[in-house]
Amino acid sequence: MKIFVTGASGWIGSAVVPELINAGHQVVGLARSEESAEKLQAAGVEVVRGTLDDIQLLKDTAMASDGVIHLAFKHDVAFIQGDFAAAALADREAVEAFGEALEGSVKPFVIASGLLGVTPGKKTTEEDGLDAGEATASPRIATANIVLGLADKGVRSSIVRLAPTVHGDGDRGFMFTIASLAKQNGQAGYVGDGASRWPAIHRLDAARLFRLAVEKAPAGTVLHAAAEEGVAMKDIAEAIGKGLNIPVVSITPEEAPKQFGHLAPFIGLDSPASNEITKKLFDWEPSNPGLIEDIASGYYF
Repeated sequence: MKIFVTGASGWIGSAVVPELINAGHQVVGLARSEESAEKLQAAGVEVVRGTLDDIQLLKDTAMASDGVIHLAFKHDVAFIQGDFAAAALADREAVEAFGEALEGSVKPFVIASGLLGVTPGKKTTEEDGLDAGEATASPRIATANIVLGLADKGVRSSIVRLAPTVHGDGDRGFMFTIASLAKQNGQAGYVGDGASRWPAIHRLDAARLFRLAVEKAPAGTVLHAAAEEGVAMKDIAEAIGKGLNIPVVSITPEEAPKQFGHLAPFIGLDSPASNEITKKLFDWEPSNPGLIEDIASGYYF
């Protein structure tokens, strides 16, 4: 198939691209910079220059493709500029554009969504977070539900809910930030008793799941890219403390912003997630290192 991938040069996209190409697919990638375009071309990708704001370009490229994997998100706007609402709106508008372009085509449309906070305090399954009441609480859940609704409009739509920690060599996401702040503060911290849990997945395991989704996920499918159901924050802090040879300490919620910066609101969220339905649907068994093993490897330091 000819697959249009947004975010193709990003952390996850740069793993999805070779996964698709090695499986015999042709990839068209959205690039917003010359640097990204050059990287994609070197990887054997047909490049389309533009951004998520170029709505007509997104529609035209989707219609000319056999399927779409939407990975791009304005992380800089959401987490650096602190305007998550604006980033979520841009994501929703792009998704709606893809939906219009693909309606009635029976083409696959896969988007990346998130697992963190879908059902705080309880293990999230692939069947959770799908009713209208829950959707109104989170813009990204609402957008994911728009995608699932496209199944009734002739689109083979599916969502892949990513663990907040998509780790591996080269990661510059949450774990890299937490480790960097620990080094800066001279201590590795966890909030309270450190029992809050985050699911985790290696980027290569996540990439394989996106390929399987675009190839054969039934319309209206929810998939969980979570190799580990939940890694305790205390265990993460201890692994970072050991790697940096610094103290590991419990901190209060009030102290969290000093230790974790803009990630503070998320650190205390207990958000474990199941992958049982996903594994049963596909021949998908995560096989790459777990989070603690990855932290111990040293490249986060």
